[in-house]
Amino acid sequence: MTTHRRRLSILLVLLLLAVPAAATMAQEPREVLPGVATSRIVQGEPYDLAGKRIVFLNWRYIRPGMDADWRLSDGRSARVAGSFGPWEARFRHENHAYGIRLVAQPAERMGPLVKLERPWESKGVRFNVVMQDDGKYRAWGYVDVGKKGTPPQFKPAYYESADGLHWERPNLGQVEFEGNRNNSLYDGYDEATVFKDPSAPPEERYKAVMPGAIDRKAFDEYRKKYPDANAWEPRALVHANGPDGKVWGIRGGVSPDGLRWTMLPEPLSVEYSDTQITAYYDPVLHKYVMYTRAWSVGPQSAKVPVDLGRWTDPGRRSIGRSETADFRHFGVSEMIYEPTPDMPPSDTLYTNCRTSIPGAPDQHVMFPAVWHQDDDTTTITMLSSSDGRVWQRVPGAAVLDTAPFGHWDGGCIFANPNLVELPDGSFALPYVGYNVPHKYARGQWEFLPGYAVWPKGRIVALEAPERGEFAMVALMPPGRKLLINAVTKRSGEIRVQVDGVDGRTLDDCDPIIGDQYRKEVTWKGNADLGHEDNKPIRLRFRMEKAQLFGLEFE
Repeated sequence: MTTHRRRLSILLVLLLLAVPAAATMAQEPREVLPGVATSRIVQGEPYDLAGKRIVFLNWRYIRPGMDADWRLSDGRSARVAGSFGPWEARFRHENHAYGIRLVAQPAERMGPLVKLERPWESKGVRFNVVMQDDGKYRAWGYVDVGKKGTPPQFKPAYYESADGLHWERPNLGQVEFEGNRNNSLYDGYDEATVFKDPSAPPEERYKAVMPGAIDRKAFDEYRKKYPDANAWEPRALVHANGPDGKVWGIRGGVSPDGLRWTMLPEPLSVEYSDTQITAYYDPVLHKYVMYTRAWSVGPQSAKVPVDLGRWTDPGRRSIGRSETADFRHFGVSEMIYEPTPDMPPSDTLYTNCRTSIPGAPDQHVMFPAVWHQDDDTTTITMLSSSDGRVWQRVPGAAVLDTAPFGHWDGGCIFANPNLVELPDGSFALPYVGYNVPHKYARGQWEFLPGYAVWPKGRIVALEAPERGEFAMVALMPPGRKLLINAVTKRSGEIRVQVDGVDGRTLDDCDPIIGDQYRKEVTWKGNADLGHEDNKPIRLRFRMEKAQLFGLEFE
C-alpha cells in the first residue's frame, strides 16, 4: 500500500468514527466545490430510485416539515433572528405531514409449496433462498434424506418454477443417491444462502454464505494472515478444546451458474454464527454486506478465568452486520439490532432474513423470526431500513404466526429470502414450516416450504384513518406516469399534486376512490406528470379514510 493510500485509509477511519453511520456510505468521486471532490455520499434532495417502485416502509420519502416558520402580521419572518415579543408572530408551516401512520399488514399463508414425494426427500424440504432470475424462479435449499426415527441427514437440493407456485426438480446429475444421479441434489452446501452478484465476473456471478467450521491449524494460519487481535471473535473458540478442535466461522462459495460451486479456501469471518446468514452486493456502497447471528450479552468479568461457554444462558440472539469491498474477507460483524424493551424478556431474534422490495433494491426490509422461548413457537415480524445499516421495526402486529399445532407448519416457522413478486402482483416471502416445535426431538419431524403472501403487494399501509396530508421529498422520476396502489372507504379519497406544475394541483386531480391497484393518477383526465424532462418533481398527497400501499412510475 502506498503512503498516500495509507494516509487516505487513516483519514477515512477517522471520518467513520466522527460521523453517523448513515453519512459514511461511499460513491464514485464527486466534485462538491471547484477542485474539491469526495467519495462520501452527498445527502439531500432530489433522490434517485434504484427501481421504479416506492413502498412506504418508513418515513424516508416523506418530508418532516422542517420548513416551518414564525410570521409577523406583515408577513416578515421571525424565525431565529430578530427580537420580538412572544405574541407578535404566529406559527406557520409548509409540507407538514399530519394524520398519517405506517402499519405493517399481516400476510396470508400459502403452502406447502411442494410435497415429500421423492426418495431424497424423506423427512423435509427447505428453501434457503428463492430468487427471480433470468425469467424464472430458482430455489436453493436442502432436504432431509434420513429415515423416520433417525437424526437429520441434510443434502443440498435445487428447485425451479416458471410462476413461483409450481416447483420442478430438475435432474442435475451431480450427486449420487441410492445408486443413481436422477435427482435435484447438487454439489453445494446445505445451509448456504445464495445471491447474485452484478459486480462479479461471470465465473463468480453467484455467491453463497453459510456457517462453517475450520480446524485449529487453519485458525492459526488465519491469525497469522490477520494478526490484529480483533480480527476474530472469542465465541468462535467455544468448541476449540473439544475432540475435533473446531473453530466456528462463516464460509463462502462462488459459482458461474449457482449449481457448480467452489468453496473459498479460508473463512470469510471467524465468529460464532450458527444459523441463517444472508448477504448481497450493495451498488451504493460498492461493498458486500452480510447479516449474521449476534448475541446481546454483556462482557464477562476480567476478575475470573475466561469461560468461553458462558454467553448463551444470559444472552439473547440478535442480528449482526458486516461489510467489505473484498468478498473473501469480512470483519467480525457488529450487532445492529437486538431484542427491544417492548418485547417480552424471553423473546429472541432467531434469524434475520434480510431482503428488499421486489423491483426496488434500495428499499431494505428484514423479516426476523422471533423465537418465543416461553412456549417454543416463532413469529415473523418486519423491520425496515433506508441504508441497510440502521433498522427500525415497522409498526403493526406480526406478519405471520406459527399455525395451530397439528398443521404442517404448526410447530415453528422461519422466513427465508427473498421477497419475490408473483405473476399476479402479489408479494411472496418464502418460509419453512415444521410440524414440531423448534427444540423438540427431531427424529419424527417434517419440514416444508411455504409462502407468506401479501395480495397485490400490499405489505405496508400508509394510512389516514380520517384526513391526512403529506409532501414527499423531491425525486428524479423514472417515468412520466404515476401508478397508485391504494384502498379508500366509500366516503374517502386520495388526491395527488405535482408541486409547481400548472394543471397538476390537488384540485385538478381526479379523485382516487375504492380498491385501486396500479391505477393511473390523472389530472382532468391527463396522466402525464407534466414535469420537464430530467428535472425533479415533488409529490403532495391529500388522503381521507384511505390506505396507500405503494407508487410506481412508468
